[in-house]
Amino acid sequence: MSASRLDQLLDDRQRGSTLPQAFYTDPEVFAADIDRVYSRNWLFAGHSCQLRRSGDYVTFDTGPIALIITRDDDGVLHALANTCRHRGSRILSKTCGHAGKLVCPYHRWSYASDGSLTQAKWMGDGFRKDAYGLVRSHVREIAGLIFVCVAEDPPDFDLAHAAIAPQLAPHGLERAKVCAVEDYEIKANWKVVFENNRECYHCPSGHPEYTRINFDIGMPGDQRVGSDYEGILASRRARWHANGLAHTEQVNFPNGSWFRCARMPLREGFVTESLDGRPVAPLMGDLTDPDAGSLRIIAFPNAWFHANSDYFNSTQLIPVGPNRTRARIVYLVHEDAREGVDYDPARVTEFWKVTTEQDWRLCENNQAGIESRDYRPGPLSPVTESGVETLATWYLDQLRSPAVTRRSHACSSA
Repeated sequence: MSASRLDQLLDDRQRGSTLPQAFYTDPEVFAADIDRVYSRNWLFAGHSCQLRRSGDYVTFDTGPIALIITRDDDGVLHALANTCRHRGSRILSKTCGHAGKLVCPYHRWSYASDGSLTQAKWMGDGFRKDAYGLVRSHVREIAGLIFVCVAEDPPDFDLAHAAIAPQLAPHGLERAKVCAVEDYEIKANWKVVFENNRECYHCPSGHPEYTRINFDIGMPGDQRVGSDYEGILASRRARWHANGLAHTEQVNFPNGSWFRCARMPLREGFVTESLDGRPVAPLMGDLTDPDAGSLRIIAFPNAWFHANSDYFNSTQLIPVGPNRTRARIVYLVHEDAREGVDYDPARVTEFWKVTTEQDWRLCENNQAGIESRDYRPGPLSPVTESGVETLATWYLDQLRSPAVTRRSHACSSA
């Protein structure tokens, strides 16, 4: 997309309104999203509990970004390009697994779990293996959540770690286990999907199961107040502190940053996000009380998380086109929980299966309307949709910045 056309689109957007149509439908804008948003920022890539041993891996794909996240013999995480340094073949095709070596299926070039090239037959005299390790990207972890960044100079990560890690650590995600994985393809732009997450204007009509257990107020920027909510929040915070959850402060996109973290109360009589509000699995990590609220984490541009006392789930967005987004939802439970004895995967997932599938229908209907000839940007509610404006402001700031330099450092053979 030409800089002048993108600048014009950015100038056309009015603060406090939805974005102009092209931001949700135009292939050139989508390409700019990948280049200036997804290629610049920290992206949630997986759970460290999936990488317990040396040689364990998960793969991560978003547009042209294709990575293998591995753990080496020293327990160190690496984010490596899933692209052989010989002729570019994809090395691994599965989403997760274990491999003693990373072996390209085309010509059998082999790499260690740290990305260094260990074997390349018939390359002749003078060939240096240490010059052809896999290209590296940045990788960081927050209390069991793995983030990657392919930019040469990534955004600050330490602020997010300091805010999120103390609140998430008691849930013990590093030593949890995967209970279930659900994949969806949504016929909507990724921003439509994330905007839906950033407001609860639609919750009373769109999510009867959700609002039976959760309050539909309390999100950042939501101006609505309720004495029952404020009273319950105060009493729950006192209980959380008494039970060792000392870090319960809300952190809402500080200084225009990319993350939010807040422990939210559930309605009276409910202790977890299940259809009946009762536990669906054993307590996670170091938690001692099932009434730990719901810890919510947002990570622009591709993920959000819910940590309950008995299970955890992540929602990861993978943009695949201007009007297509894949979503992967992963559920974790305590590492010692026994399927069929301590938990039933169908019961662990049923609350979010209902709620997210309601969301996907709403998003697809919204996308269909946006694509019509009569769409015009509409006003955002200053009472309930300030979170959508926060997302839009952050996103447009990314587009206004120059295209990023892709990290090109390769691994060397030790």
